[in-house]
Amino acid sequence: MEFIDEKLDQYVCKHTDRESELLYQLNRQTHLKVLNSRMLSGQFQGRLLSMIAHMIRPQNVLEIGTYTGYSALCFLEGLAENGRITTIDINEELEDFVRDFIQKAGAENQIQYVIGDAMELIPTMHEQFDLVFIDADKENYCNYYDLVFDKVKVGGYILADNVLWSGKVVGDYDTADKDTKILMDYNRKINDDSRVENILLPIRDGLMLARKIRE
Repeated sequence: MEFIDEKLDQYVCKHTDRESELLYQLNRQTHLKVLNSRMLSGQFQGRLLSMIAHMIRPQNVLEIGTYTGYSALCFLEGLAENGRITTIDINEELEDFVRDFIQKAGAENQIQYVIGDAMELIPTMHEQFDLVFIDADKENYCNYYDLVFDKVKVGGYILADNVLWSGKVVGDYDTADKDTKILMDYNRKINDDSRVENILLPIRDGLMLARKIRE
């Protein structure tokens, strides 16, 4: 996931706003208590997510893949007045941990945290979303995109994490592992979709940002 020189990365982070005290504690507790802590967005990427939310001022956000709730709390910072975030995760083992930090943020009325299978839950949703963040099981990335597309407003955004997959996506498709092929397929799918404008950002493990321009 390190795509730039370590010293340059440190410089970039040093010259980026710091995370809030609550996010710092969430970051720290995740690394101390939760497996696979590298999945956390962290300070640098988190500041980008917050900045995107501030620019969009979304009324409705859908997050697929909560993990410990860090990214949801970043989106919360730029949420429109009376806005709402729905975040879905299938891992019920982290529920108490996540709900504790949502409560500490005073966001129980703004963040709807749902435990369940996003593939089953998304078709039951009737909201129109301004922003969707895909950061869950890689095998369903293309499926998630297809499921949410009609639920995203024209002018809304679909953001997907881990699309560079530690740089593996630049390798040969035929010899790539399953997850790498899936992410290569996802990147190609978005890039070939005339209904969106897109940019792939080489931030941490890669973020694909797509803006819906037509149905």
